[in-house]
Amino acid sequence: MALWLVRAGKHGEYEDKCLELGISAIGWNDLPDLASIKARDELKDLFEKIYPDKKKMALINEASQVWALINRIQKDDLIILPLKRRAAIAIGRVSGSYRFREDLDPGMRHTRPVEWLKKDLPRTLFSQDLLYSFGAFMTVCQIRRNRAEERVQAILAGKKDIPEKPESIVSGQEESEEIDIETLTSDQILDFLRRKFKGHDFARLIEAILKAQGYITKRADPGPDGGVDILASAGPMGFDKPYLCVQVKSSETPADVTVLRSLQGVMKGYGADQGLLVSWGGYTIKALEEAKRSFFTIRLWDSNDVIDALFKHYENFDDELKAELPLKRIWCLVLEGD
Repeated sequence: MALWLVRAGKHGEYEDKCLELGISAIGWNDLPDLASIKARDELKDLFEKIYPDKKKMALINEASQVWALINRIQKDDLIILPLKRRAAIAIGRVSGSYRFREDLDPGMRHTRPVEWLKKDLPRTLFSQDLLYSFGAFMTVCQIRRNRAEERVQAILAGKKDIPEKPESIVSGQEESEEIDIETLTSDQILDFLRRKFKGHDFARLIEAILKAQGYITKRADPGPDGGVDILASAGPMGFDKPYLCVQVKSSETPADVTVLRSLQGVMKGYGADQGLLVSWGGYTIKALEEAKRSFFTIRLWDSNDVIDALFKHYENFDDELKAELPLKRIWCLVLEGD
């Protein structure tokens, strides 16, 4: 049994469909049905014919990734899908052979059937060395280092992940040192926040973000909060709308739909126009579905949203908080692949 990373679109555009249909899928839209391909060289020759302008090493790399999906990945292997649209990771078990799906979008026609065991595991459950491996730029690659498969199995069983000294990023058809630096940096900051801002301190961080956005705020004292951690409103004295009720959950467990409904009730009690629910561990699928019906009144933030807001408003934080959370902006060149 092996552990594989298989992405679902450059921007995560096929994640929801893959989870819904029980598949793992990749693009390479110009490739036909590959079920008859029996050798890697045969696939390489097909790549050279369809993509004549690709550089040799890029062609070999891409053909190797497609070969892994259609041939190297075996039934009962585990699939890791780091979600881009929320701070969560899906894990599934391969349940069958390669299939070309003409009924699907061209960007997801090369598929393997997958039984998704977990669709919303918070990224915070995985130690930095595993997240580092999951940050490889490749669409398909095998993850082997640092007992990755054994540790993912343990996480699936509800056990705490124990990090090891990082060895290598990925191992498989062609090892790659290309890493998504933006995701890696966010994960490092999230790990720091998880250790530094726990419980009531997490609410303090969220309040700082709201203040930096221009809100007047009142944070509940430590202890029972009556269902609201922060009240926020606009205007120089906080008398202007919108009136905002904020509930903050620092647990690494995904918030379920009861938490969302509780906030809705609290909003009515305070006469609030809008609500913000912040859950460090993300949300269950049911909570996300129900939140869609409250789009005009409630927003859900997970750890990714916290990081985005942090980056956007960090310069407006007070000096004391900046000292607790020292960050530095670094610009880097983004090179698109061939």
